[in-house]
Amino acid sequence: MPKLDPTRRQALKGMGAGALAATALPRLATADPEFPPGSVIRTLSKDYAPSELAGGATLFHEHMSLRNGFMVDWMRYAGETRTANQAPGTPARPPAGAGAGAPTAAPNFLVDEDLMADEMAIAKREGIGCIVDAGHPDMGRDVGFLRRISQRSGLPIVASAGFYTQPFYPKDLGAWSEDRVFEEVMQQVRANPTGALGEIGSWDYITKDERKVFRAIARVHKASNIPIFTHTGIPGKSALEQLDILEDGGVDPHRVVIGHLGNLVDASAEIQRAIIRRGAYIGIDRQGGGGDAQVVPMIASLIAQGYADHLMFSSDLSSPREIKRNNPTGGYAKTLTVFVPKLKAAGASDVDLHKIMYDNPRRFLAFVPKIKRTT
Repeated sequence: MPKLDPTRRQALKGMGAGALAATALPRLATADPEFPPGSVIRTLSKDYAPSELAGGATLFHEHMSLRNGFMVDWMRYAGETRTANQAPGTPARPPAGAGAGAPTAAPNFLVDEDLMADEMAIAKREGIGCIVDAGHPDMGRDVGFLRRISQRSGLPIVASAGFYTQPFYPKDLGAWSEDRVFEEVMQQVRANPTGALGEIGSWDYITKDERKVFRAIARVHKASNIPIFTHTGIPGKSALEQLDILEDGGVDPHRVVIGHLGNLVDASAEIQRAIIRRGAYIGIDRQGGGGDAQVVPMIASLIAQGYADHLMFSSDLSSPREIKRNNPTGGYAKTLTVFVPKLKAAGASDVDLHKIMYDNPRRFLAFVPKIKRTT
């Protein structure tokens, strides 16, 4: 992807400043949540006291680094899975993208350091105070790349560890023991300053190998205290079973986000409420685009029912059509600048939305380390 010229870069900065001025969620002078003594939010630059990140919203599930070809593979697997699950005689539908827009074989913007440093700087000006990268080695995530765009933009980035889903596992993972999976993830945790285990997933209905990975991730959490967020298949398949496995492995549900549950649109929100009642967070993490119309009434209802303490928002951005360079109303802050105003229009209060965007992610990410950070 070509580098941004200085004029284009300045224009992007201007768009970021304008969007921040128009944001619909004011910073409220509310009491900070209580955090366990000694807890930190572990970013690539340093360990923060959770209170240090109170001045901006936190996005718990985004992607800022993926290998060339990852999204092409993702789209192929998604199409194959959709076809396999399609009832006979049902008209074929194009597969949805990993985020709000379906990616194509266009140049991979997630390897363009100048572009991504600018996108992170704009997100910071639009009100984002911290952002979690949901990649790890099987996605081709580049920790050095993340460090550089964090340093250049001034936006703290949390790096993750783990394994993604069955189609992306190392080819011999099926032959590995659970102990081997545990050790492989622990090596990732020791190699880099890791602040989250995620996104840990099941691609469709959960497989035998995916269950093994989830059991190993529960053990990594017990050894490190690092929080966990998941990919549940779309829409929301295996969500309850994922939480079952983690709880059976001794994980406190308060340390877990079960992800992609904004894609599971159900007026009763039965699965979402079942997960919340067990103490976990639900991830509404593909929002800020054309699919919001179906999701907003369900989320507004959950907020009205008093469940704001267990909601987590993000956009899982992955398409070049979503970035600020190509879409002035998009960008990594679109959860805050696009989705949140829609919820306000549906009746959600500033107090509840502030809790969801500012407080809940810090409560989730804050942990008392059992493993000393690497540099």
